Amino acid sequence: MDIDHLTGAPFNLDHHGLTWVERTFRDLAPDERLRQLFVLRAGLDEAGFAALKAFAPGGITAVYDHNHQRERRHVADLVATAKVPPLVSADLEGSRMSLPFGAEVPNPLALAAIDDVAATREISRIMAEEAVAAGINWSFTPVIDVNQAWRSAIVATRGFGSDVERITRHALAQIGVFQKHGIAATVKHWPGEGYDDRDQHLVTTVNPLSVAGWEEVFGRLYGAAIKAGVMSVMSAHIALPSYVRAADPPAAIEAYRPASVSKLLTTDLLRGKLGFNGLIVSDATPMAGFGSWAPRHIAVPDCLAAGCDVILFSNDAEADFGFIKAALADGRLTQARLDDAAWRVLGMKAALGLHKGPRAVMPVKTEENRHTAMAITRRAPTLVKDTQNLLPLDPVRHRRVLIVTPGIGMPWSPEPLPFVLPQLLAKRGFEITMHRPETVICRAAFDLVLYLFGDETLIGRNRIFLDWLKLGGGIAKSMQRTWHDIPTLMISFGYPYMVYDAPRMPTVVNAYATMDTMQEAVAEALLGNIAWNRSSPVDAFCELEDARY
Repeated sequence: MDIDHLTGAPFNLDHHGLTWVERTFRDLAPDERLRQLFVLRAGLDEAGFAALKAFAPGGITAVYDHNHQRERRHVADLVATAKVPPLVSADLEGSRMSLPFGAEVPNPLALAAIDDVAATREISRIMAEEAVAAGINWSFTPVIDVNQAWRSAIVATRGFGSDVERITRHALAQIGVFQKHGIAATVKHWPGEGYDDRDQHLVTTVNPLSVAGWEEVFGRLYGAAIKAGVMSVMSAHIALPSYVRAADPPAAIEAYRPASVSKLLTTDLLRGKLGFNGLIVSDATPMAGFGSWAPRHIAVPDCLAAGCDVILFSNDAEADFGFIKAALADGRLTQARLDDAAWRVLGMKAALGLHKGPRAVMPVKTEENRHTAMAITRRAPTLVKDTQNLLPLDPVRHRRVLIVTPGIGMPWSPEPLPFVLPQLLAKRGFEITMHRPETVICRAAFDLVLYLFGDETLIGRNRIFLDWLKLGGGIAKSMQRTWHDIPTLMISFGYPYMVYDAPRMPTVVNAYATMDTMQEAVAEALLGNIAWNRSSPVDAFCELEDARY
């Protein structure tokens, strides 16, 4: 059994770690080795978690919501009883993708707006310390997608903007901090998202760059992350037809095979040309970008054959396990490929020190972290434009405020969440009215019209846009524009491109994240108590010249 490649970057195993991998692999039965290749979603009821525990996967993704105390008990139980220490993963992305029991921290786009690598390191430290205390040892971040197709609802606030150099600076900072704290970082979404405005949760997306263009953008990004020692890469349901056609000109539909099931992209390009020696995890396999390509009994084995070491999520893990065994029996999968995947899973566990037993966890200084995070958050709100010289607001001149909003959109919530900004403004002396379809908007009734939007990157949503029809409550009202008669302000706590649907909006603020602390920061900036950021990490004007005026 030759596993000496695990002594090289990024795992850099010493003799003790390598010996543990060899011994653990030998001690596992063949079926147990295969189960190490699964990372299953937790956040289940008691019966569901019992079934997950019985399956004995190589890892789980913890789902911390309003039942986070139960989830923490489940994670602790799994860690204490597993034959092999499990990988415990999470998406540490910030804002509403933060741990609910920790500090509220800005999301990547907000950090890109601040563009202070030291601030990104501090936020990454807070996330890492709190994650370690919760038992997490693997994060599916940072996102190194490039937000070029601005209509993309899935990239928007999850990445560090549209500039390759800025993305590189902040991603490498986060990788370094996470892995210093014992959390394996993951760069995603291989081979690169952001030039297709669709969502791979719903469709296999396409990276349209030429080979040379791809090398200049994503080749540089992934090359830098690999050089920095990132431990894992997420191979996504994204096609790269130019690279496939360069190897096979008449590729036809095969040019659109997603990377997660493409040996050419995942093994030849990522492992071979870029030299990545770490763990490759698929993106979530219940996604339509995966399932629309091939039936699951074909796609799941193809994912491993392509070079992925881990199958991420399953609606029926036992069925997927059976598909892998069937592919091994009929020759579609080789034992060598499956063994190599298992060695890499065990290798990353050893690199994280999981073989040494439970790690000592320092107490988390939650209040101190919250103070630090808030200080950084206050630097993010960005004044895109103010052609009417409206700001700062004055509770005397702008006392009567009409707020027009669809609320905060959340992919897992059937109803929008309310903003806290209206209450924050009311406490500062403003008289707040929430818009209803029957509201008559006129200068005699209101001193300010305030549009609030709260759409961060949303999973499973094709587009984010300013829906004038829904906001107004009818065709006639959808065509009404207030800013010639009443001072008008638009704030987006999330998607930074709302100006596309309102290019003549005179005052526009982008705040990137919907968390309460960001709303508090915006309230302070509106009143002139803190300075606005003036550095946008993306083109908020969507290439519309008239939107700048």
